[in-house]
Amino acid sequence: MSDPAVYAAGAVCWRLIDGKVHVLLIHRTVYGDVTIPKGKVDAGETLPQTAVREIEEETGLAVALGVPLGVSTYSLLNGREKIVHYWAAEISAGAIQHSTFVPNGEVAAIEWVTIKKARTYLSYTPDVDIIDAFAKLVDTGVTRTFALIALRHGKAVQPGTWDGPDCSRPLTERGVKQAAAIVPTITAWQPQRIVSSTATRCVTTVAPLAAATGIQIKRTERYSQDAFEQGIADVRSGIGKRVRSRKTAVICSHGPVLPEILHEIALATGTTHGAYISDAASLNTGSFSVVHLSSDNPSAGIVAIETHSPAL
Repeated sequence: MSDPAVYAAGAVCWRLIDGKVHVLLIHRTVYGDVTIPKGKVDAGETLPQTAVREIEEETGLAVALGVPLGVSTYSLLNGREKIVHYWAAEISAGAIQHSTFVPNGEVAAIEWVTIKKARTYLSYTPDVDIIDAFAKLVDTGVTRTFALIALRHGKAVQPGTWDGPDCSRPLTERGVKQAAAIVPTITAWQPQRIVSSTATRCVTTVAPLAAATGIQIKRTERYSQDAFEQGIADVRSGIGKRVRSRKTAVICSHGPVLPEILHEIALATGTTHGAYISDAASLNTGSFSVVHLSSDNPSAGIVAIETHSPAL
């Protein structure tokens, strides 16, 4: 039996210098190579969580993830397969000012270079492929992005075993664990808003996220299952507001409402509806889809969608 694959995650960190896009490369001490910041997944981590942690450890920069850029797969010297997931990550001026990087036993130096120079500096072809994927976004005018994170509430007590109103059904023990488990992953995108259906199971799902981020939960009937089934939900205006704000937001709702939420995001951004929209809305409890949109031109359509589930 072959050894299991090694999973890792990282990001193409980028910023504008004199109006031109530059990306961050690291010069590793031990290997004497030049590569993109990345690292192995620690036990219990998700890939987005790993990417954020590794970038901070290697470069001293606290980042928010952006658009997924792809996956590199290659063989290590010991024959094991290594699978690395990458995102884009814009580096703010504040992050630069608060960087804690100093040369160390792992990383000797960090360097900001143009995309053209990065292609010649990088030591490995898979890294160049990831830079090329990022360059395609730059060429199409999509660099700055924000995300709408459509979250299905955690596992709740079944309707048949609950005597009160449906909207008051609480989370099960598993649902409570799911609500806690998703926090490190969702915070990798640094949401600025948390919006929830008024149902207890939704509000309780985002409560740990609100506590971790300090963001107040905005409760609304727009995304409630009761309002949706009564035909009085107002998903369209809610999504329109979120797209106009161009701020990363978490929207916690219900299984029957999620297809409408994803449909309205597609309509609000001029995106052609396809199976991938339906797939993104078909979520298990505690799972979420991250819908990436251009900050400069949301009407250019959905840039990417990725779906994540708690490991429970």
